[in-house]
Amino acid sequence: MTKSKLMTTIAGIYLVMSLSSGATMAAPDGAALYQTKGCLACHGMDAKTPLMPIYPKLAGQNKDYAIAQMKDIKSGARNNGQTAVMKGIMAEVSDAEMAAIAEWLSSLK
Repeated sequence: MTKSKLMTTIAGIYLVMSLSSGATMAAPDGAALYQTKGCLACHGMDAKTPLMPIYPKLAGQNKDYAIAQMKDIKSGARNNGQTAVMKGIMAEVSDAEMAAIAEWLSSLK
């Protein structure tokens, strides 16, 4: 799969997921946010079977580390070439949602 085809596929999956997510949740649910924000498109439904081997497995990740990485991607502080799609996704994720996702990820084995 070419890089442009992969990026188009990921963007399409994210668009469908974001359109189906509805309004912002009042009490963030990390598992639901992981799905509706499109994380599963690249990192896998279980957060440990990523689409590409170079994408990180997120299950069991330290909560504070996960939050820091998401914030760095959102701000542009982390920009290693792999973060282009993530930056666009993270633009739609609030700090409270990041914390909920990170909490859920840290609870996984």
